[in-house]
Order: sequence, then structure tokens, then C-alpha cells
Amino acid sequence: MKSELPKVMHPIAGRPMIHYPVRAALEAGADDVIVVVGHGKELVIAYLKKAFGDRVRTAVQTEQKGTGDAAKAALAVAHANFETALIFYGDVPLVEASDLRAVIDGAKNADLAVATCELENPAGYGRVLRDEKGRAVSIREEKDLASDKERAVREINPGIYAVRADLLRATLAELTPNNAQKEYYLTDVVSLSAAKNKTIVTIPSRELVLEGVNDREQLSQAEKKMESAIRTRLRKSGITIHGDPRIEDGVTVEPGATIESGVVLRGETRVGKNTFVDVGCVLTNATVAEATILKPYSIITDSIVGSRAQIGPFSHLRPETTIGDEAHVGNFVETKKTRIAEGAKANHLAYLGDGIIGKNANVGAGTIFCNYDGFMKHTTTIEEGAFIGSDSQLVAPVTIGKGAYVGTGTTVTRDVPENGLALSRVPQVIKEGYAERLRMRLRAAKEALKKST
Repeated sequence: MKSELPKVMHPIAGRPMIHYPVRAALEAGADDVIVVVGHGKELVIAYLKKAFGDRVRTAVQTEQKGTGDAAKAALAVAHANFETALIFYGDVPLVEASDLRAVIDGAKNADLAVATCELENPAGYGRVLRDEKGRAVSIREEKDLASDKERAVREINPGIYAVRADLLRATLAELTPNNAQKEYYLTDVVSLSAAKNKTIVTIPSRELVLEGVNDREQLSQAEKKMESAIRTRLRKSGITIHGDPRIEDGVTVEPGATIESGVVLRGETRVGKNTFVDVGCVLTNATVAEATILKPYSIITDSIVGSRAQIGPFSHLRPETTIGDEAHVGNFVETKKTRIAEGAKANHLAYLGDGIIGKNANVGAGTIFCNYDGFMKHTTTIEEGAFIGSDSQLVAPVTIGKGAYVGTGTTVTRDVPENGLALSRVPQVIKEGYAERLRMRLRAAKEALKKST
């Protein structure tokens, strides 16, 4: 990966890669999930604890001596009375619970069940070798293949095993590093089981479960496939999605919503039913209620938007913003830690930071909440039904009373009482005929500058 970040912590569709195989194991019904960790284990352990709590444990592989050695590390901390072990890789984000359950079910009447898959081009994968009766007797890594006949085998090993506990303990104890990599191969459990005349079944699996991630290109390809699957699932649940917007795994979208192209939905974002998210909107951990319109290129982060509201275009709702039902936040309006009540409007070119805006209040174009004095943030309160004229500066802390007016171009430094009018304007001066004299003076200055250069 060419990264200081452990491979399985690289994000895919908004979650670390390790999240998906662990979730699949839990959904498949695993009673005890053990993740074997090594490089960067502190980050991996911390994430697993945060995401899955006590449902997931870890085992440390102190030296990376192969997949068989990793299985030994897990076995060392496993509960003594487990019956069957399901073993698979942590870098296969596209594996699903159904893939795992198929292998688990196969092991109910066998000692060992192994997933297999046939590929047109099996290069790079371990081959499943069978005896003359068609029974699987070995899995051999490509570097250890002994003949062209073995290389021609198209049945490969995706790396999903379900094995009975007693057989796992016995075969892991017999593993030796007699291979090109000088490692302990988990795949040798198959040949050791065959030598003991154990019942081995193979379970056909999907090609997608093969797709591990070992570099940034493979990471990108896995993410594309996962995002495509997310869009397909949402479309089938009653959501209109145009183009290929980026929708992360943790996002919830309710039926009847429309998501346009170029949209990015991140984190734990929730989009309500019949809401319209137009082109280019970016939502991160946002909650948007039903029947709301998000116009193009609006950004919403860690904020809440009520039902039937209108946001945008080009609005920026920064963290801890709450927009009430049927409120409007329009062109180039920025909010931060501000509550805008039901029916209030700020339709044009405003900065509303650390504010409380009451029901049906109107904030005119060019209004600024002067909320920061260089050391502390202060709150501006606009009460119900108040009207803020365009190009006003409200110097916090300040309160505009219920039904009050602030005249256009006013700088407010003191509270305005209920139904009061605040004005602060420099008197207008008009000089008759002065415009031509001014143009002559400016023209002369320009000519003089040309001559001097």
C-alpha cells in the first residue's frame, strides 16, 4: 500500500477495509470473532473496539510467518468448546455473509469445507488439486506448483474454510514451512486432512470473494464495486439515483428520495423520503428529513435539516447547524452552530455563525453575524418574525426582538426591542454637477501616470 496506515485500515466506501469481513462473519452467525493482528495492531484493535465492542476479539501474530501461523495465533485464544472454525482473510471487503454461510453449511456433514472458484485465468492463485475420484486432496500455491498440468487447473482457492475444531487443532500442529515462501500455509490443512481420510467438501463461490486488496489500484476497484452494489440496493428499495453518485456504506436513504449525479453522501448521513438531492451536493453525517429540496452544490456537515426545507444552491451548513421545517437557506449562505427555526429564511449571501433565528424571521442579503472577537465566540439571537435588512452587521452578543426591523446597511451593537426599528446610516450627500468634474480629474491623473512610465 506504500502507507504508514495498516492495509486493513484503508477506507472503502467510508469504512476501514477490515469492517466488512468482520461484519460478514457476525451476520453469518459466528459466535466468537477473532481478528489476527500484527503490523499497526493498535489502530486495528481500537477501531474494532469502537465499531463492534465486545463482539470481536483479537489475537496477535508476533511474526508474520504465514496464514497457518496466523490461524495458530487465533486458536491460542479461542474458546475451548467451539465446534467449527470459519477461517478467511481480512482484506476481502466484497465477501458477504451468504458466501460464508454456504461454507459453514457445507461443513455440517463434513470435517472440512473449502470454498472454490473457477477462473478463465487462474494465474496467481492457489490451485485446488483433486484425485482420480474427483475428491479435493490439496491446495497448492502457484509458486509451489510442480507441473504444467497443475498450472492448467482453473479451480482456485478463495481462502474460506470451515473446519471442525479437533481436526483444526491436529492439522495446525503438523504444519511445516516446506514451501517456496518458507511459511506455514493454512492451505496445507487440506492435504493433511485428506491424508487422514477426513471428509472434505468444496463449495462453489463467487469470483468477487477472491478480490483481495494489496495496492491502491485494487483498493479503488474494490470501492467501485462496493459503491455500485450500494446504488443497486438503494434503487431496488425505491430510490431514484441518476448516474454514479458516491454513497458510502453507512448512509441511509428512504424510499421516494432522488439522488442526482455528482452527489457525495458520507458517514452516517440519513436522507428522508421524497427528498431531492440535486447535482453536486456533499453531505457528511447529515440528517435531512422528508420532502426537502437540496439545490445544486450545497455542503452539509454534521447538521440537521427539517422537512420541506430548501437549501442552496451553493449553501454551506457547517457543523451543529439545525434547520427547521420549511425554512430556506439560499445562495452562498454559510451557517455554523446556528439554529434556524420553522419558516425562517436567509436566501442570499450571508454568514450566520453561532446564531439562533426564530420562526418566520427573514435575514436579508449580505447580513453578517459578527460572532468572533478574536478570543471567544458569541451568539446572535433573532426572535420570531424579525426582519433583518440587507447588508447588516449584527455584532454579537446581541438580540433582535420579536417582530423588530433592522434597516438596510445597519450595524447593530445593542439589543433591539420587540417591534423596534434599528437604523445606523451615514447621511447621504449630493453635489450637483460634480460627476463631470470628478471624471476630468481622474482622467488627468491617468494621463499623468502614462507619461511618467
